This record gives sequence, structure tokens and C-alpha cells, in this order.
Amino acid sequence: MTLNRHLARDADEVIRQLGDLAARFSGAKVLVTGAAGFLGAHFVHGFLRLNDCGVLAEPCRLVAIDNFLRGVPSWLGALRERPDLELRQANIVQTQEFGPTNFIVHAASLASPTYYRQFPIETMDANVIGLRNLLEFARRQPVQGFLYFSTSEIYGDPDAAHIPTAETYRGNVSCTGPRACYDESKRFGETLCVAFAQVHKVPVVVVRPFNNYGPGLMLGDRRVLPDFFRDALKGKDITLLSDGTATRTFCYSSDAMTGYLRALLLGRAGESYNIGSDRPEISMRDLARQVVEVAGTGVGVSYRQSDDKHYLTDNPQRRCPDLGKARAELGYAPRVSLRDGLTRMLEYYRDDAE
Repeated sequence: MTLNRHLARDADEVIRQLGDLAARFSGAKVLVTGAAGFLGAHFVHGFLRLNDCGVLAEPCRLVAIDNFLRGVPSWLGALRERPDLELRQANIVQTQEFGPTNFIVHAASLASPTYYRQFPIETMDANVIGLRNLLEFARRQPVQGFLYFSTSEIYGDPDAAHIPTAETYRGNVSCTGPRACYDESKRFGETLCVAFAQVHKVPVVVVRPFNNYGPGLMLGDRRVLPDFFRDALKGKDITLLSDGTATRTFCYSSDAMTGYLRALLLGRAGESYNIGSDRPEISMRDLARQVVEVAGTGVGVSYRQSDDKHYLTDNPQRRCPDLGKARAELGYAPRVSLRDGLTRMLEYYRDDAE
């Protein structure tokens, strides 16, 4: 029943940053969907750590739901016997009843382009039908808070005038391209949330993550940083499947989790909030070089073209959030530097990579 030490360390940072807000979870039942995923790992560890460190007057109870399509990760299997955790294998597309609940965190979705392109219909079902089921449940049995995970991908490929990108930007997105199953279903998911907030007064808040990374992100996830670390840890050159000029900002997991929980507790119903880091905006080429330096394996960076002809189709050239709304309304302020975050991620992979 031992928490993963890297994820527990992140959880401790989140609890410190939440301060007195954390007490709102005292005695609460919290439902987390997508519990076996990257974000799910941090929510599970965060709520269980709240119980372990004595912050709450009364322990919270966590119901962790996943379809376990990719198996049960070892960190989650190690927690099966905890009395404050209920693991439930379920498909939210089909499940409509969850029992009395205080808070809902809907993080169930394929988020890696490699995987959501392989399973486009399943991706849309989770992002639309699964969300609708949860919203209907929250309408029938009112909850204190509901957090929906959208994505920064709803912005598509913004022009330079909209970098950093604010929540008011309407997007430059293809509705039929290879990424559309994810981007468009998340956009429609936001529309559902706004409608349920307005019509049924469901207290649902939308967050738009910007490139989160950290412990718990599996090496086989097929996103950029796991790919870079996988090559570096094997002593191979990091391979870029582009010219490396596209830029992103990256937000370490403890900073991201602090933002999400502040949004759950303080966000306005029907509103969306960018959660990420607004600096540095770094090219993929320079990011690869930083991973090489952090890993210290003496490898280099090489370039080749992907065998997938649509690998770069609709891939945004730049991604950087405007955090003004989250700072003003949620008191959100990311703190962990990219270098520090990459170092922590490397430590996790050396100890616990799956």
C-alpha cells in the first residue's frame, strides 16, 4: 500500500501550494475517471497523500475508475488494499451511475496523438458520451465540484498575433484532419459543459492543459518527452521526426496539479482556464539538447522523416498559454523550472519506468 515516492513528492508540493484550500476535501467522496493514466496517477496520489499527511479533519474517499485498456500500472496495483481507495474497472461510455459523490474529475481520454489516431471513435466516445453521462449524473445528484479536462489542442495552430494564447481565442482547427477526433470532441465537450452549467447549474469547470510532463508519464506513451528520454536512456541519439523548429512550453506535474485543483475549488462554472507554464517557449531541437544534458549519456540529436505521412499534419508550430485568467481568478503560478522538472522526470524513469 506504498505510494510511489516520486508521485508522492509531487503530491506534497501540491498540498503545500493549496494551503487552507485542501481542507475542502475533508470527508468528501471524489470520483476520478482515467485513474490509470498520467493525470490519474497524480490525482490518486494527491488525494491519498492528503489522507496520509493528516491535513484533513476527516479522510476523503477516492473512487478511481478506468477501463484498464492498457493494463493496471504497478503503482496502482500496489494500492489495491487501501481502505480509502476503491478501484473500479468501468467504461464511462456505458456507466451512468456512480453513487453519492462530492467531486468529479473527468480525466478519461486518450491524449497521445499516436493512440487517439489509432482509436478515433473510442476517443470521441469518451470525450462526448462519457462526459455526457457524467454531466447527467451530476445533474441528477448535485455535486460540489466537477472538473473537465479539455486540451490546448482546441486552439489548433494559432497565428503569431495569438501567442501567448488566451482563452478567448476561438481556434484554427481542422474538423476533418488526423487529429480532429481528439481536438473536435474536446471542443464539443466544452460546449456540453457550458450548456449544463447554464441550463442545469452543474458546477463544471473546464481546464485546458498545456504540455504537462513529469513522473507517471509512461516511456511508451509516444509523446515527445517520453520518446526523448527513452532514446537517451538507451544510449541512442534522440531522433527528431521534424526539423525541430516547432516550439512549446512545458508544465511540470506538481505545478499543473496545483492549477487543476485550484480550478476545481475556485473556478467559475462554465468557464475555461489555461493551465500550463508560459516560459520558456522552447524549440523541439533545444528541448532534445536539454534532455541530452540532463541524462548525461553522451548521446546526440539526429533527424529523420517519419514513416507516417500524417505525422506532422495539423501539428501546431507554436504553443504557449496566456495565464492571465488563471493567475487572476485561481491564484495560479507555476514554479518548477524546465531543467528541474526534466531532472525529476529522469529520476522517475531510472527508478520506475514502465
